[in-house]
Amino acid sequence: MMSEAKHTKITWMDVVWLLFLAGLALLPPVKEPHKQLILLGFGVLQLGEGWLLERVPRRGPAYLVLLKIALATLLIDHTNEVSINSSYYPIYFLPILTAAEYFGEWATLLWTALASASYCSYLYPALQEYEITQEDYALLAIRILFFFLAAMVVNRYVLESRRQTQRYQELAETLAETNRRLEQAQAEARRSERLAALGQLSAGLAHEIRNPLGVIKGSAEMLSQKLRESNPLATELAGYISTETNRLSALVTRFLDFARPLQADLVPQDITSVLDRALTDVVTLWKGEPVRVDKQYELNLPPVALDEGLCEQAFVNIVQNAYDAMSASGGLLRVKVATSTAGGREGVEVRIEDTGPGIPVELREQIFNPFVTTKKTGVGLGLSIVSKIIDGHHGFIRVEDAGAGQGTGARFVMFFPAATERAGIAERAHLVIS
Repeated sequence: MMSEAKHTKITWMDVVWLLFLAGLALLPPVKEPHKQLILLGFGVLQLGEGWLLERVPRRGPAYLVLLKIALATLLIDHTNEVSINSSYYPIYFLPILTAAEYFGEWATLLWTALASASYCSYLYPALQEYEITQEDYALLAIRILFFFLAAMVVNRYVLESRRQTQRYQELAETLAETNRRLEQAQAEARRSERLAALGQLSAGLAHEIRNPLGVIKGSAEMLSQKLRESNPLATELAGYISTETNRLSALVTRFLDFARPLQADLVPQDITSVLDRALTDVVTLWKGEPVRVDKQYELNLPPVALDEGLCEQAFVNIVQNAYDAMSASGGLLRVKVATSTAGGREGVEVRIEDTGPGIPVELREQIFNPFVTTKKTGVGLGLSIVSKIIDGHHGFIRVEDAGAGQGTGARFVMFFPAATERAGIAERAHLVIS
């Protein structure tokens, strides 16, 4: 059965329908109250069709057809002394066409057969009083055949209309998905262009800054050695210069890591071992409130082509950010690894979620851009490097809420495509991530 919802409001077609019923009411036999009541029942049923289908969507069409068959059978009984000869027999087209509108081919045939049987039920009382000739039987057969012909024609049109509608809906969904992917690809292309330009600028500045920093650091160390005993204050100040120079040098190194191409040696291996090392690295150095780690690793994961060092660096960055987000009162870190499919590719999905304050919605589209950070002391290059590493492994990363709404923690979802079957565990591939 294939029912369709109808509007519950009265339309101009309903008004035309009522006018036709009123025309039937004015035709002979006029002084037949049962006929007028039955036609009124048809009118009420027509106006309440949408209401009935809205409240009983599954069985509503069957109720409509049964009621119309019953009303049609009563109508021809009150419009002629010999009911089988009633001129109102075409009223059976109403339930038949209703069945053709709401049901499939076989169900339409069954409903048409039921309507025809209801009409032919008046053949028995006619046989008790009259003799029926071969011509009368032929006329009755013609009427029944027209019932089936009308049902099949209308049903075929309705089914074809539904198929066309479904094709258009599928095409519209496909176009919408294509547009979405195109917009995403354009956004990624614009982001890549900005990152490339920024990377070149960062590399140039980093090289220019690194040389003076080396001179400053060397001078501060020499000054500290010469003044170590004679001037304690100068020695302390020289130590500050050396410490801050080291901090600036580390920042320059991060700029260079972001700007220069990363040399990756990809080896098909188990991703959970790399993830476990990253978790251990962060836990070992953590000095804040206790954080409980809940690991959920699916068994029999496919191998993933990874550069251990780069992927461990990416995982450490994300896990460290999660720990920092929960530093005030501690919390729970959930790490889930499972097989997944994305863009028609089989692979492994890694989810790292915390119970911290989460990431504001307005920053989620920009969090992987350089110099965008939620930390007061952060530079905003960590997640940019993470995104660069994962993109270079032909995967993707996104951020979302860990719970039902904002402020329920952050969840980082990373996808890594599975290694090809022809790539063995010992087989290596060299990749330049620019």
